[in-house]
Amino acid sequence: MASFGYQFYRQCSLLRVSSLVASLHTLRIQHAVQPLVPVYSLPANSSSHKHSWVIPERCRWKTCRFTSTGRAVQLQDKNNQDGLQNSLLPYEGQNQQKAAVLESAVTDSQLVDLESASPLSPFEEISDEEALQIAAQPQLPPASVTLRDYVDQSETLSKLVLLGVDLSKLEQRPNVGNMLLRLDFETDIKERLFFLKEVGVEESHLGYFITKNPFILTESMENLQDRVSYLMSKKFSPTAVARMVSKAPYLLNFSVERLDNRLGFFQKELGLNVQKTMDLLTRLPRLLTDSLEPVKENLKVCQIELGFKENEVQHIVTRIPKLLTASKKKLTGIFDYMHNTMGIPHNLIVKFPQALNAKLLRIKERHLFLKHLGRAQYDPAEPNYISLDRLVSLPDEVFCAEIALASLNDFEMFQKTL
Repeated sequence: MASFGYQFYRQCSLLRVSSLVASLHTLRIQHAVQPLVPVYSLPANSSSHKHSWVIPERCRWKTCRFTSTGRAVQLQDKNNQDGLQNSLLPYEGQNQQKAAVLESAVTDSQLVDLESASPLSPFEEISDEEALQIAAQPQLPPASVTLRDYVDQSETLSKLVLLGVDLSKLEQRPNVGNMLLRLDFETDIKERLFFLKEVGVEESHLGYFITKNPFILTESMENLQDRVSYLMSKKFSPTAVARMVSKAPYLLNFSVERLDNRLGFFQKELGLNVQKTMDLLTRLPRLLTDSLEPVKENLKVCQIELGFKENEVQHIVTRIPKLLTASKKKLTGIFDYMHNTMGIPHNLIVKFPQALNAKLLRIKERHLFLKHLGRAQYDPAEPNYISLDRLVSLPDEVFCAEIALASLNDFEMFQKTL
């Protein structure tokens, strides 16, 4: 539709030029031949006639010229008739010169009008040669379900891929893809990456870090620096801060007030001193960023359902901090099997709390195999005592050779009977 409108405009412009040229040609003819309007006039006193004639004023010769509009204009009389005719009838060269000047003026003004016309429509058909000369940069897709379509055109995405960022995981999270496309690598990302390296995050770990927490790229530098300064003020060493930030990517997204509340919670609920609280959070920094509900629930389970004392709970969680976030079903299942089936008392479980973090299937298989061999002895006061630590931590080959005193093949055959 736009192409048809443009062609119609060009045709109208050409018609205007043709009309002006035709009018100019007619004007040249009218200037070259300036007609005299006869009114049946004769000289008043003519000596070549015998009789005298009375010629009224209205019947005299009147010299007129026509304008470009077709109107006749009467010229004033002069003393010299020849001079009058010479002044009214220009010679042929003069007529041609005036016509050329007028035609040139009209043509130039018309060209100016054409040059000031609207630009060509993008829908106008062009030749193959003109099309080959057009160089256009590829545009970003208006919409896509994957970030892969934008990597080649987006400097930000391409450099994030080189860092090791997994875009396939980020694009599955709501609004993360749009956020990354709006960021500029030089102004929004580069400075934050350098900051993370200064804190202690290894360069090879940056891709994993951004994959886990892309929102760190939208945090202000002032906030990031304030949070690191707060951790330093709480006597966390630079090595501890580097470990905490690397293991808990969302740590620096928490405000100073929120971090302070988390530190106060663990110190109060566990009854630990400052140093032990810092050691606990350094070993498992995601305690500061994960939900506190599993922690509260497991503390109650250990004290109420499993029957551990407060000081025993403190010892267990400082040795194995992961038990604070472990599944309640797993925690109660392992304790029930060791305490009620294997007959292991609380004090031995507290002495070897890593057994609560082992796999229940491994504990069952090894206990039943030792019981089948008659070597299931877990009382330290009895001979052939087997500690919980060695029971759950040794690999199968060492367990069979040193604890069960049997071959690995025998243990594997026994597992098939279960």
